[in-house]
Amino acid sequence: MSDMEIQWHPGFVAAMNLELADNRDKLIYEKEYNLNLRPLEIDLLVIKKDKNLQLANEIGKIFQGYNIMEYKSPQDHLNIDTFYKTGAYASLYKAYGETVDERTADDITVSIVRETRPEGLFRYFKSHGIRMTSPYKGVYYILDAVLFPTQIIVTRELRKEDHTWLKALSSQLEKQEMKELLDKIYNLTHKFDRELADAVLEVSVKANQAVVGELRGDESMCQALLEIMEPEISKIADEAATKAATKAATKAAKETSTGTALKMLKTGKFSAEEIHEYVPLLSVEEIKTLGRK
Repeated sequence: MSDMEIQWHPGFVAAMNLELADNRDKLIYEKEYNLNLRPLEIDLLVIKKDKNLQLANEIGKIFQGYNIMEYKSPQDHLNIDTFYKTGAYASLYKAYGETVDERTADDITVSIVRETRPEGLFRYFKSHGIRMTSPYKGVYYILDAVLFPTQIIVTRELRKEDHTWLKALSSQLEKQEMKELLDKIYNLTHKFDRELADAVLEVSVKANQAVVGELRGDESMCQALLEIMEPEISKIADEAATKAATKAATKAAKETSTGTALKMLKTGKFSAEEIHEYVPLLSVEEIKTLGRK
């Protein structure tokens, strides 16, 4: 399934909420935060209600008052220009405070999250003398060429036992990893956590359909875990059926429009523009092409 058909970003927002669940009541989440009236959006803005709060999750150790998070799906590029663009978002966020220096530079952080290590970007850092340090597995602090504390999170390298949710946002899950994800969801007791986990699971199921197919036929899978997975599989099946039906209906309507346009062309009484007004499914150029044929 193509990256465009998988809604990675809602899954990411849900995963981060689950990752930082220990401090949830002290955080504010603003997804797709608009920087201004133009289409410039931060994927996720996490605001600490108490600026002195120390987050339990290692991803949040760097966090200050305002924390800008940029998520790159498995097919998105993370190069030096993307890196600086995210820094520019942070600069704009700082500049758009209601008063001068309302949001101080040392109270803003930048986090870029991606499944795989950005090898090209890391080579650029090395060749340009930009230092990095990795205080935790999969977490890289960028020490130079930044205006704000900045980290790059490589989810594939994170410790599985501590970061189930972010690691689930992958198209490369193995059968055992999917089993462990389902087991963790099954053991959630809070309704809100289950809703967030369902958003993560929806992404995982869509991105790992071959593995899901294997699990459905796996006799070792307990019925309870299969029941967790079935609603998401059914949702995908329904979406596919609706898409197929819409495509078929559109094709039939276009065929009817083509027949009507041909009849009108044969009379010689209508221009392509006039026919287009009557059969808007066909463009003026398509009607002219029919006329030439």
